[in-house]
Amino acid sequence: MASSNDSIQKTIIVALSLCLVCSIFVAAAAVGLKPIQNANKDLDRKRNILSAAGMLVPGKSIDEVFQTVETRIVNLQTGVFATEAEIKAAGINPATYDQKAAAKNPQLSVALSGENDPASIKRRANFSAIYLVKSGDDIDRIILPVHGYGLWSTMYGFMALKNDFNTVIGFGFYSQGETPGLGGEVDNPNWKALWKGKEVYDDQGEAVLQLAKGGVDSSDPNAIHKVDGLSGATLTSRGVTNLVQYWLGEEGFGPFLAKLRSEGAQ
Repeated sequence: MASSNDSIQKTIIVALSLCLVCSIFVAAAAVGLKPIQNANKDLDRKRNILSAAGMLVPGKSIDEVFQTVETRIVNLQTGVFATEAEIKAAGINPATYDQKAAAKNPQLSVALSGENDPASIKRRANFSAIYLVKSGDDIDRIILPVHGYGLWSTMYGFMALKNDFNTVIGFGFYSQGETPGLGGEVDNPNWKALWKGKEVYDDQGEAVLQLAKGGVDSSDPNAIHKVDGLSGATLTSRGVTNLVQYWLGEEGFGPFLAKLRSEGAQ
């Protein structure tokens, strides 16, 4: 009996020791790999920004091309570039600013609900990073982060505009969990290509760019503001329309872009 008890004790001790050793190795690996994971995450962010702007260059590294991109912080509450004092007070590093995390912080965001939240994001960060490509002192194109809920997931992406701050250069999502073959077609290059040349705003300056159920009728006088909807994915299509109109509208980048249009690309 004693030997049996000793055997059980030894088994438990060995098992616990093995668990402890494994946990130490896993923790060490997690800590050691974190810089690499962060670097890969940053590289992926840059790739998606360049992709939306049509700036991926074969034979050139992502970091090399991204040197032509200027990261700025916009105060979404005032609709202008954030001041150095505002950036410092908010504890923001433009190069590493995590807008998703900021939206979860009540001190750095505002709560949304009902008709004020068509994109179903619940909270909107007070500040957003945006990305500028310049030609001399003038803005050549601008890339804006957008997100909103589809059918199953929050979709995160970037929209690039020409320096009229109205015409789409490119649009795409880098994170989404919609139904493959249906809402998941937001990742289809052919569908993403349909956005190029479309216009966000009507003559009154209202964000009206939307997905058209059944496809765009070329004879429609408003076709310039419409993109083919996703076949069989009504709720995802509605989600895309909602997030585009929200982020390019009055509660998002609308006032900021309106100022740029009125002042010229400076």
